[in-house]
Amino acid sequence: MEMPGTIILGVNVDHVATLRQARGGTEPDPLMGATLAILGGADGITVHLREDRRHINDRDLRLMRELVSGVELNLEMAAVKEMVEMALAVKPEMSTLVPEKRRELTTEGGVDVKGEFKKLSEAVRKLNGSGIAVSLFIDPDEKSVEWAAKTGAQMVELHTGYYANADKGHRQKELARVQRAISMAANAGLFVNAGHGLNYSNVRPVAGLPGLRGLYIGHSIVARAVLAGMKEAVSAMKALIAEASQPVK
Repeated sequence: MEMPGTIILGVNVDHVATLRQARGGTEPDPLMGATLAILGGADGITVHLREDRRHINDRDLRLMRELVSGVELNLEMAAVKEMVEMALAVKPEMSTLVPEKRRELTTEGGVDVKGEFKKLSEAVRKLNGSGIAVSLFIDPDEKSVEWAAKTGAQMVELHTGYYANADKGHRQKELARVQRAISMAANAGLFVNAGHGLNYSNVRPVAGLPGLRGLYIGHSIVARAVLAGMKEAVSAMKALIAEASQPVK
């Protein structure tokens, strides 16, 4: 792997699938979301295949692998046998190992690398053996970085949710914490990504930190897309209705 010249942007399209699942139908299609994200300049597409398949499903992942070329496909997943086998079959460019709880709305914290070291190291070994680069989603602290470096993973993704959710009095402290973790990870020979809770109002300070390889952002981009595209969507529907309702001459 090589460090990119500029910070890359990986766009997570899970919440396009979340919206689809709210009605149990076929739209909006996360594949179309990925296509439009790439046209918009995304350097990669991220999907999280959860064990309960609450949003992205197996078919989405297989079709995503066929669709996404020329940019990075990043599969977020728990380090369990089923998901490792899925990754080995689909062969994304990258896999990010994350903790997973059945009742959580979104990933709540970094993986416990020390506590799950054996399981994580085995998953890393199998994925690397198939040519898949591995990143571990970790909290921005020294111990997590140290243990992550021992697993054989090429990368870490630092959890920026603490920064994103901090009040004004503590945000700078959390940003400095992220910067220290970037430096520690780089010194340990790891490429460093960051993500979680980043949006249009708080991303600039993180993007300005030296040493980052990439930022991985999903919810805020999908939320902006839902609203920013509403005017165009309504205008198109109005035009169709107007055309169909013209009096017969």
